[in-house]
Amino acid sequence: MRGRFDTLFGRLFGVLLIAIVLAHLLAFFWFRLYGPPHPPPANETSGPSASARFEPRPPRPWFGGPIVPLTFQFISLIIAAWYGAKLLTRPIQRLSDAAERLSEDLDSPPLDESGPREARQAAHTFNLMQRRIQEQVKQRGRMLGAVSHDLRTPLSRLKLRLEQIDDDKLQAQMRQDLDDMISMLDATLSYLHEQRTSETVQWMDVQALVESLCENAQDQGADVQVSGHCAPLQVQPMALRSCLNNLLDNALRYAGHARISLQDSREQLLIRVIDHGPGIAEDQREAVFEPFYRLEGSRNRNSGGVGLGMTIAREAAERLGGQLHLEETPGGGLTTVVRLPRA
Repeated sequence: MRGRFDTLFGRLFGVLLIAIVLAHLLAFFWFRLYGPPHPPPANETSGPSASARFEPRPPRPWFGGPIVPLTFQFISLIIAAWYGAKLLTRPIQRLSDAAERLSEDLDSPPLDESGPREARQAAHTFNLMQRRIQEQVKQRGRMLGAVSHDLRTPLSRLKLRLEQIDDDKLQAQMRQDLDDMISMLDATLSYLHEQRTSETVQWMDVQALVESLCENAQDQGADVQVSGHCAPLQVQPMALRSCLNNLLDNALRYAGHARISLQDSREQLLIRVIDHGPGIAEDQREAVFEPFYRLEGSRNRNSGGVGLGMTIAREAAERLGGQLHLEETPGGGLTTVVRLPRA
């Protein structure tokens, strides 16, 4: 018997059955006590003996009408429906909360495998999926380490052997190709590392971070300016640093200068990275967020980069719960807008 009520269907059916039976039992006894008297038999409808045997019921009180049992039925069915709905939605809510935790941290605690049979099966499947994802991420990390080691070694040997080539033009061309390969390798490993990295959210002085990034760029001779102020914000520090670093590098690479503007409010923080470079056509602004996508013309690999900076920046902004989009700078150029919510 216990196995029948171990399922979600069994528990819901049992709750509704008990509510219906109790409501009808109350109605039965109520009307038996306060209902109209039974009519006497047909052959005993007259005479003193009939009235003696047919005793009248006690007088009906003010609450003895049908409103009381009907109200009890109504309330009991509402309670049963409420409990049944809660019984149905509780496992779904648990799965939703666990999925949200998993999206933020792959090492979040597993889901408790308790409750009805269907809920236990769903929790077990979810935990199994989480373990498989964790194993795949660890396996990819090991593969990244192997790729980094195995590719850098022959590339370094090739750069050393270039010195033995007498043709200066050919040597320069081959050195450029090797530098491009190393840059692509570094960018790809950085992108994959960003994807698997999870951080805890903490309070951070975003204005100090922006000023620090600009000072570092200025120390290297870059033309970078900062304007605006903002209060501390709850963020993932490494994700925000990665986002702003890539946006600043992108502006300096293609425009040679950049200005970072901070606009704070009670609802959100807007960080704009503004340049007056060649800009990006409106129909290509979403495409630049695709991995390894490079524009023709001035924004191509000859200018530097392998097409992962904007991808890393947007994914970092999304991990912070924000948004990143591109706008045209008034007077020409590109403005990258990072929108971070304060809620």
